Amino acid sequence: MNMFRELLANRKLIWKLAKNDFKTKYSGSYFGIFWAFVQPIVTVLIYVFVFQVGFKAQPTDTGYPYVLQLVSGIIPWFFFSEALLSATNCLLEYSYLVKKVVFKISILPIVKVLSAIFVHIFFICFGVLLFVIMGKIPPIQFVQIVYYMFCTLCLAIGLSFFTCAIVPFFRDFYQMVSIALQIGMWLCPIMYDISLIPTKIQFFLKLNPVYYIVQGYRDSYMNGIWFWHHGTMGIYFWVVTILFGILGFKTFKKLRVHFSDVL
Repeated sequence: MNMFRELLANRKLIWKLAKNDFKTKYSGSYFGIFWAFVQPIVTVLIYVFVFQVGFKAQPTDTGYPYVLQLVSGIIPWFFFSEALLSATNCLLEYSYLVKKVVFKISILPIVKVLSAIFVHIFFICFGVLLFVIMGKIPPIQFVQIVYYMFCTLCLAIGLSFFTCAIVPFFRDFYQMVSIALQIGMWLCPIMYDISLIPTKIQFFLKLNPVYYIVQGYRDSYMNGIWFWHHGTMGIYFWVVTILFGILGFKTFKKLRVHFSDVL
């Protein structure tokens, strides 16, 4: 609770630093922020070519083309993975601030997560535009995408407090998180429909909390299902997210006194 009050008291500073982090991330390159949008789009085009052209992926019973199924699921994953990876490395990136006694270093993971939200909002709008162009206007349930965005924020923040606290002591942990995210992407039903997986394995895939988010985005873009229809899964998600948050906050609080020494 003390850390939560600390974050709330510094909310204006967090937002200011998040905007500044987003602006400066690509400041050294010629095209600047343009690269933040190009890379995910190119990635989507590659997946569409491989799975729809190469493997001849067919639309599911929803009747939506494969590209729309892919985009609606991959948008939240881009946000989650970018936010978690950036926040994992935040103490190393802002080591000059960590060494300042008066600076509240607990805001740094949140700054990096919020910095990723600007590109995410662009891709949410890009997804809507793509659906409209292909004649598939999202249903009224699209408004609940704000809820699922909040779910992604909470999960990423909770995990990032743990991962960023470990990295200063074990630098290889960043690479381990990156590999885990690559594996996690294939464990989520993003590239494929979960109905293609045997029922027994589906249960284990649904234990991944990101599955709830990915499915929620698809419900918002395509299926027209309100989030309260997934009551049991929603309860499971929030229990897991809160547990991750408690673990992350406690780990960060315990190790924060040693950050300046190892950095």
